[in-house]
Parts: sequence; C-alpha cells; structure tokens
Amino acid sequence: MKTALLFGSSGLVGWHLLNQLIKSKNYNKIKIFVRSEIVINEPKIEIIKTDFNDLENHKEDVKGDDCFFCIGTTKQNSPDKKEYQKVELEIPKKIAKIARANSVNSFIFISSIYANPKSSGDYVKFKGLVEEELKKLKFSILGILRPSFLMGDRKKNRVGEKIGIMTFRLLSPLLFGTLKKMKPINSETVAKAMIKIANENLEKTVFESDEIVELTSGYI
Repeated sequence: MKTALLFGSSGLVGWHLLNQLIKSKNYNKIKIFVRSEIVINEPKIEIIKTDFNDLENHKEDVKGDDCFFCIGTTKQNSPDKKEYQKVELEIPKKIAKIARANSVNSFIFISSIYANPKSSGDYVKFKGLVEEELKKLKFSILGILRPSFLMGDRKKNRVGEKIGIMTFRLLSPLLFGTLKKMKPINSETVAKAMIKIANENLEKTVFESDEIVELTSGYI
C-alpha cells in the first residue's frame, strides 16, 4: 500500500484523480496540499494546508510514494506576470525538487499539448521548461501528460476554451495521424492515465493526448 501526494485536488483533473485515488486499492493514504482549510470525510485523506510561498517549510510533508501534480492557472486568473510564472513554472519545479530529495518514487505531471521550452507563448514555454527540469531529476518513474482541450464540468467557464473544444469536437473525424493528439480529451481519462503511469512499468515518459486515450482503453 502506498502514499499519494496530490497537488491541485480541486481542479478539473485533480478532482477526478482524488476520487480515483480514494477508490484505488494501491493507496492507503492520500496527502492533499491545499491553500485554505477544507473538510473531507475520508479516512485515507490527510489535508495539508500549504503556504505555496514557503514550500521549504513543507519539506517533511512532501514524503510518500507517488506525487501527482495538477496545479495550473490562466492569465485571466493570474493577470500578474510574476504570479503567473510562479504558478506555472516555479512552484512545480520546487515541489519536484523537494519530492526527489525525499526519495519520492514517481512524479506525474500534467503538461500541455505542444509544450516547448523555446516557445514564444508563456503557457507552453513554462510547461516545456518544467518538463526539462523533471527529466533532469531522474525520478524512478516520470509521467508527463500533454492533454489537448480538457472536457468536463468546470467551476469557471472559459469562453475561448469552450469555443476551442466545440470546434475541435466538430473537426475530430478529420483529425488523424499526427493531428490525433488535438482531439479534446475527457479530464477523467487523464486522471486514470496518471494513476496507471504511477503503478506500471511503462517504457514511455511523455504521453501525447491521443496516447493518453490509448493508455486508458479498457482500464478501470
């Protein structure tokens, strides 16, 4: 039985992941790192109120077997450039370094389609830079997932994202070959893939969106 470390449990993928970890027989403890106090009546869960401005203070908390990182933001939610960079770049890198120093076995990270450290766009650039850092840390198991547009019930509706999803759903029958990875993907599917990657010895490290779907085909 293992201990899971979960960052981003309230997000679109993170919420599905939390529920699947609760049901999983592989985990008897789930540490969730949150900014503010929450109440969840589940014996497996340990809630850790986290100061993300002082992660060094949480070194002893970031101990377990598998670390799942689902934290993300948008420029709409984080209009300040420094804050946006902190959430998308600095926080994941810092948590990964702490986890590696604490001998956490696996690190499973939600990146982005077309992640590229040399991109002119901040979002895919930061995701690409985090990917590079994770590879350098040499976790026993590393999973980098690059989902396309995420489908699911959102707490906040993003107009541009909704239009993108609708457009690519209509175009899906025409997306094949290298374009398959652009098809919208269900957030629950991404969560299932994260658990599978952490618990199986897979040869791959980076999973494009269509590969995430293939990975979870027939997986409960």
